[in-house]
Amino acid sequence: MSDTLTAASPTLVAARAALKRYYGYDQFRPMQADIIEHILAGNDTVVLMPTGGGKSVCFQIPAVVSAGTCVVVSPLIALMKDQVEALKGNGIAAAYINSSVGSAEANEIAKAALSGHLKLLYVSPEKLLSQGFLQFLGRVNISLFAIDEAHCISSWGHDFRPEYTQLRLLRQTFPSTPIVALTATADRLTQRDILTQLEMREPKVFLSSFDRPNINLIVRPGQDRIGAILDFIARRPTEAGIIYCLSRKTCEAVALKLQQKGIRAAHYHAGLTPVQRAKAQEAFLQDDMQVIVATIAFGMGIDKSNVRWVMHYNLPKNIEGYYQEIGRAGRDGTPATALLFYSFADVMSMREMVTSDVPPKQAELNLAKLERMQQFAEAATCRRKILLHYFSESLPADCGNCDICRSPPTTFDGTELAQKALSAVARARERLSLSLCIDVLRGMRNQAVISGGYDQLKTYGAGRDLPYLDWYSYLHQLLNEGLFYIAYEEGYALKITARGQEVLKGQRPVPLKKFQLAEKAEKLPRGRKAAAAAPAAGTAETQLFEHLRQLRKAIADEAGVPPYVVFTDASLLEMAAEQPTSRVAMLSISGVGMKKFETYGELFIEAILQHGTPRAVPAADGNADADDFGPAPRSAAQKTADRGVNESEQASFDLHLQGLSPEQIAQQRNLAQSTVLVHLERAYGKGLPLRVTDFISETDRANIRAARAQLGGSPPLRDLFDHLREQYDYFRLRLAALADHRAA
Repeated sequence: MSDTLTAASPTLVAARAALKRYYGYDQFRPMQADIIEHILAGNDTVVLMPTGGGKSVCFQIPAVVSAGTCVVVSPLIALMKDQVEALKGNGIAAAYINSSVGSAEANEIAKAALSGHLKLLYVSPEKLLSQGFLQFLGRVNISLFAIDEAHCISSWGHDFRPEYTQLRLLRQTFPSTPIVALTATADRLTQRDILTQLEMREPKVFLSSFDRPNINLIVRPGQDRIGAILDFIARRPTEAGIIYCLSRKTCEAVALKLQQKGIRAAHYHAGLTPVQRAKAQEAFLQDDMQVIVATIAFGMGIDKSNVRWVMHYNLPKNIEGYYQEIGRAGRDGTPATALLFYSFADVMSMREMVTSDVPPKQAELNLAKLERMQQFAEAATCRRKILLHYFSESLPADCGNCDICRSPPTTFDGTELAQKALSAVARARERLSLSLCIDVLRGMRNQAVISGGYDQLKTYGAGRDLPYLDWYSYLHQLLNEGLFYIAYEEGYALKITARGQEVLKGQRPVPLKKFQLAEKAEKLPRGRKAAAAAPAAGTAETQLFEHLRQLRKAIADEAGVPPYVVFTDASLLEMAAEQPTSRVAMLSISGVGMKKFETYGELFIEAILQHGTPRAVPAADGNADADDFGPAPRSAAQKTADRGVNESEQASFDLHLQGLSPEQIAQQRNLAQSTVLVHLERAYGKGLPLRVTDFISETDRANIRAARAQLGGSPPLRDLFDHLREQYDYFRLRLAALADHRAA
């Protein structure tokens, strides 16, 4: 048992002595001393500090120098284990109680706490709130409660856990014991929610800078990811790194491919046994393993300072999670790299993931946060500015350490456009959502505009000369520049920041990146543009063009139309040259309008992404199954088709009847999940008894039906999608229409 530096009235002098004795440091990091002094005075405290900033020391030092035991609420067993082992290694008496601890060991730990010898006791929120445990704590001399990963308490946060909301019992049960809440990722709304949920008494909020200038931020298209990863690691053969994937299956597949190339790699996810996870984690911590390919379950509380890079194989769900995960690189303050692979296909998959099995309000919030993550990936301005603005922090100048800063896009003076948008928001008393703001600027006459009286504003129609997508791009740039922020709790209304007020008053210019559709149209006349885009024979562009051409042929044959009706050769040539992998990028291609994007866009994006590892190419006669390319487009003819369900559709439908989810069907059949959804939709449209309520509730159908009526009965799918604030994806919108048609 360690010898502690306990005093009746612990001081900062004792804290500095403990820092040197137990941690080996002569000085506290910025803000740590002020935080510790505030805690030692018995005050409630909120600490917002980036990963690697030294949050743990802020409560561990007060625990060491104070009489009694600090109870630490922690969400992950792995986090508890690592921190307790580190504390013990420093000579500090610490322990954890969770499901991995046997009853005999738990009894010994309880005795140590009751006797006053235990300085820190880590518990999960479930254990803390279990029957009898709060009563047990009532017999312990508790110095303070530390709530780690406090963002989990807020439903506005990125990792909400219902058990955390019950932690207000700590204040009610232990009214005089100070509470310290700590997190690395909390936006403005989450910060406020932490204070409320924990019933904190006049807490002081210590907000450290979220800036990690040593991390090089890079976003790359999601094509040939494995090739890019292998090339990246080959240039860094001794550097440790983490690759984050969304699914267990992808983790294992990526790790295997790295191993086959001689790279010391392991996978880590919740499907492994505790022994397997512990073995992989230990090997990584010991530098016996260079690369860990993991789900987000890996890394919380891992104090490995020499992680030189972090990759995201898939788009994260939100900026909070992304920021927390990249923070595991370069904790030592030396140069590190964060590489994100981005594709539109990931966005579509993620939309399904973040809206499944959650209440409607939570699904809406998840989609809004996913959209912010998508904006970051598609950004035209300094990426670090975007990250810091999300956490209500500004950066005076571009960072110079992100891909955008190193290769800045061409900009124009967008001050007048910005003032129009800001004026519309201000005149509407800051009640406009982003999409409603666009409707007001463009002079639209839909129900939301008319019922709100926004058609009477002076700025109504002030931006009618620009199409929707131009304004969509510009408003996102203004959001990323910190002129607005989104008040999620007020119906996602745009609020003007102090920086935005300066622009509105003409005190600050606003450079904007030209929207790609307009920029490309000025470069070359249509005929010359197509000729200039023609790739040389034998190049990768030629191969991609041929791949897209054969895909077009298969689609056209199934739809019974000439191929040029799908897309012209000029459009395919430009796709082959530009390789668009996002909605905005695809819509900037000549010949791709909104309707064609809705019908074919996802298909061609998927084909471009798959070109790095192409599937079998169909024969020139177009008789190949559409599954060679992913989902074929849906048409009015297919909805009323009098031919039977094809074999591939029937196979997917049979698995649906067996109770498998679309994701499970896709895995079993080795198809894209979007392909499976199209199979199910077609089968339902041809009369098969789909379990519609597996995908959309009666309440949702009623909401969609009402929205269709408000928009005139049969609105374009995009208009319906926007009107419903992207609450339902296109699959659910089409399914609802089919269900209503069959019920009629």
